[in-house]
Amino acid sequence: MNNLTIGFIGLGLIGGSIAKSFKAKYPDIKIMAYSRSKNTLDKAFEDKTIDIILDDIDERLGGCDYIFLCTPVSLNEMFLEKLRPFLHENSIVTDVGSVKGNIHRRVEALGLEAHFIGGHPMAGSEKSGYDNSNGHLLENAYYVITPTDASPKARVDELIALVKSTGAIPLVTDYNTHDYIVAGISHLPHVIAASLVKLVKDKDTPSKLMKQIAAGGFKDITRIASSSPDMWQQICLENKDNLSAILDDYIDALNSINDEIKAGSHDAVYNLFEESGEYRNSLPDKSSGPIKKRHAIYCDIIDKAGAIATIATILAVHQINIKNIGIIHNREFEKGVLSIEFEDEESSLNAAEFLRKFQYNVYVR
Repeated sequence: MNNLTIGFIGLGLIGGSIAKSFKAKYPDIKIMAYSRSKNTLDKAFEDKTIDIILDDIDERLGGCDYIFLCTPVSLNEMFLEKLRPFLHENSIVTDVGSVKGNIHRRVEALGLEAHFIGGHPMAGSEKSGYDNSNGHLLENAYYVITPTDASPKARVDELIALVKSTGAIPLVTDYNTHDYIVAGISHLPHVIAASLVKLVKDKDTPSKLMKQIAAGGFKDITRIASSSPDMWQQICLENKDNLSAILDDYIDALNSINDEIKAGSHDAVYNLFEESGEYRNSLPDKSSGPIKKRHAIYCDIIDKAGAIATIATILAVHQINIKNIGIIHNREFEKGVLSIEFEDEESSLNAAEFLRKFQYNVYVR
C-alpha cells in the first residue's frame, strides 16, 4: 500500500480524516489534494498530511491510483466530469457522499463504471472542516462500499483493505440498497427530529414553558435537528424517492397508533413500547449513525458554591477530559442532578469509578 498515490478533492472533516489516517498507517504513501480553501491546503501540507498541493483539477490527478471525492454531494458530480479527461486506465474514483444513487447514475452516463467505486463512511462530528479532522474519526464506524457492475474486483478488494486500515468496518452493497437503508436509519430521523422541534416551537405556550422544561427524552431525540440545513436539504432531495416512501410508511404508523390511543387500546399502546424497546435494546452500543451513543454519567451533588468545580478538579487530576457538563432541571426520566458527558465509554466508566471513591452517588448511562 505504501507505493500508492492518492488524490483528494475536498479536504474537510471527512477527507482530512481519511488522509490523516492513510498517512499514519502508510507513511510513504503519496497524497495530493485540491480544495477551494488555500488555507486548508497549506495546513495539510505543513502538518505533512499531504505531499502535493493542487491549485486546479489537472493532469497530475492522472497519476493517482485512487481519487477521493470529498465535497458536498451536489458538487461531487461536477468534479467527476472535470476529472474524466485525466483518468488513466487504472484510475479509481471513489466518493464519500451519504447518497449514492445520483452519482452512480452520472457515472453510468459518463461511461466510467470501470473507474468508480462508491463509498460512504458513516462517521462525522458536530464540527466540520479540516481543523476538526483526525486520523481516528473512522475507527469502528461502518464504511459502506458500493461498486458498479464493472468495478474491477481486485480494486474493490484493495479499497476494502484501505478502509480497514483506517479502523473502519467495510460493508459492500449496491447503491440502491444503500440509499433505501440510509433513508430509514439516517435521513428519516433527521426529518423527524427537525419536524418535532418545529412542532414544539409552533405549539409552545406564550410563556415558552415547553422550551424551558424540555428534558432528556426530547433533547436526545432532537439533538440531530441542529445539523447543517444546507447539507440536509441536499441529502433529502438527493434521496427524495426513498425518503418519501419510508416517510409515508412512518406517517401511516403514526396514524395507526394515534387511532389506537384515541380508542383507548391498552394492548396496542403497550405493545408499541414493548416491541420498540426490545428492538432498540438489541442495537449495537457503538453507533455511527445519526443518533450516536452518549457517554454520560449522572451525579448527585449538593447545591453549594464550588460543587461543580470540585468534580471537574477530581476528573482533571485523573486526566479525564469532560466533553459537556450541566445541571438537569427536569429529572422526570433521569437520575442525578449533574450530567457529565465524555468522548468515549472508557472515560465515562473511569470518571464514575473515581467519583465514587470520593463518595459521590453516580449513575452510568
